[in-house]
Amino acid sequence: MSGIRAPMQQDRVPDTGLLPFKPALARAAELAQSQIATSLSGLDSDVAQAMLYAVEGGKALRAFLVIEGARLHGIDRQDAAPAAAAIEALHAYSLVHDDLPCMDDDDLRRGKPTVHRKWNETVAVLAGDALQALAFQLAAQSPCPAKPCVALIHGLAVAAGAHGMVGGQAMDIAAETAKTPLNLEQTTQLQAGKTGALITWSATAGPVMAGAASDKLRIYGECLGLAFQIADDILDVIGDAATVGKAVGKDAGRGKATFVSHLGLDGAKRRAQSLVTEASDALSVYGAAAECLREAARFVISRKN
Repeated sequence: MSGIRAPMQQDRVPDTGLLPFKPALARAAELAQSQIATSLSGLDSDVAQAMLYAVEGGKALRAFLVIEGARLHGIDRQDAAPAAAAIEALHAYSLVHDDLPCMDDDDLRRGKPTVHRKWNETVAVLAGDALQALAFQLAAQSPCPAKPCVALIHGLAVAAGAHGMVGGQAMDIAAETAKTPLNLEQTTQLQAGKTGALITWSATAGPVMAGAASDKLRIYGECLGLAFQIADDILDVIGDAATVGKAVGKDAGRGKATFVSHLGLDGAKRRAQSLVTEASDALSVYGAAAECLREAARFVISRKN
């Protein structure tokens, strides 16, 4: 196991086998949510309950990417679990804040009332703040040597901040009141930050923890992130709220520039498929061991929510 300390439980059977995509996705969700629940054990405040509520029900795709990238580098799923939980906590924080009245003002998330609707805005803000802090706490618990652990945490901070997700979100908000809609290049830049940065971090976390080259998984993550956002743009046009689990049709209503508005529905679908092909090609160095990641790329553009 390159770069990762042996597990404390000496009799634990190594959990590095290749699983089919759906069981691997479910396993990642289980590991991430278990880590988060353990970190919050003993707390029964509204904020703690809201944190757990915000994490539940997600696809755990980002956690899955962390664990699969780690597995490709010989890292046990249990050893990758803290980093997987970290990205799910950070992603949940972003959704809680994104749903607030001062941002997108959404009432529904994952088919349930948003956190500020179930509790109130104060609890939602604090739960989001606490989930963000928890993400770095969990990442720091990754059982790898100091240098790769610091690199992992630093990368998460960059992906989450003004050069990544927050920067993309700021561009998105500014675009809503801009006199001129964003062009395709600007829309791609926006979404590479808002959506793609955390997905790319997730895809590269495994080699970072192992102290290995991450260039191929970076290409995979960047392509996957854009394909994921294009699929979201398509669902906003053709999906229904009951299946998607949140309001749809909002982008067109706000006059937002999206991949669909730039490329058309069919063009957006072709672009997403091209990105999936590029993502899969980047995995050739890993051979059959990366088949689960290839299936994840296909899933991203075929999902219904």
